[in-house]
Parts: sequence; structure tokens; C-alpha cells
Amino acid sequence: MKKIIINIILFITFIIIYILQSNLFTWFQIAGVMPNLFIIFILFIGLYASKFIGTIYGVVIGLLLDFFISKKVGITAIMLGIIGLIGVIFDKNFSKENRITLIVMVAISTIIYEVGTYILSYFIYNNDIQILAFIQILAIECFYNILLTIILYPLMQIFGNKIEEEYKGDKILTRYF
Repeated sequence: MKKIIINIILFITFIIIYILQSNLFTWFQIAGVMPNLFIIFILFIGLYASKFIGTIYGVVIGLLLDFFISKKVGITAIMLGIIGLIGVIFDKNFSKENRITLIVMVAISTIIYEVGTYILSYFIYNNDIQILAFIQILAIECFYNILLTIILYPLMQIFGNKIEEEYKGDKILTRYF
């Protein structure tokens, strides 16, 4: 029953993030770049839930975003699914209790997401390569995502511990061996 409630809360969180991303953050652009809360959200799910849950949420949310926002279906789903898997890798190798470590995880995830999206767009849709513009966009989006992670860190810890308790139980020692 608790897992159902957690999934409902995660879906409501997705809707809130979608509204913030499409309405509020359009006012706070730097050089036309907005933060990408979906990267933080999927990384959060991957870190605190399980590999299966993080990947599924990444793919489903990516498909929803592709259908609602993008004309190119599939790239966002693939990359957010990868971010869900990366969250599990980070969880096994690093401590998510440290704010600095979490900030580095968000920065690395943002870079992987954007580089992967850029490469897939180039190969699938033959988009032009503009390295300097891409690096500028990547730097601004990393800055935004890091800033939002710093702001949202207390909420992420509280809700993340509840998710981890429900999905992983008391398997703290066994996951390191």
C-alpha cells in the first residue's frame, strides 16, 4: 500500500515539475537556457528507489515529455532511462548523504544527459554540430541544476529516505557486499 502512495506522490511530483518547467522557468532563462528538473527527478528516483523503478520512471517520463513537448519521440526516453540507471550506479558507489556528492552526481548526470541527447540528435536527425553553443548551454544548465539541487536538498533527503526505506528496506549492509 505504501508503494502505491509513493508512486502517486511521484506522479504528482512529475506533474508539478512539468508545470514548473513549462511555465515558471520560462521566465528565468539565461541565454535561452532553463534548468532541467526532470534530470534531477529521475536521478533522485534512481538513487533512492531501485534500478527497475528508476529506469521505468525515466523511460515513461521521457516518452510523456517527447509526446507533449518534443517533435522527436524517443531520445528523451532513452536518456532519462539511462539517468535512472546512473542513479543506481551512483547509489552503489557513493554516499548520497553528502550534499557535495549529490551536487557532483547532478552535474555528471546533466552532462551525460545533454551529451547523449546531442549525439543521438546528430546521428538520428542529422542536426548541425555547434560545439561552442552546446558547451555554453551545457554550462548554464549544469549551473541551474546544481542551484536547484542545493535548494531542494532537504526535501530530497526527507522524501528519499522514505522511498528508500520502502523499496530497499533495511538492506543497507548487503548492498555494499
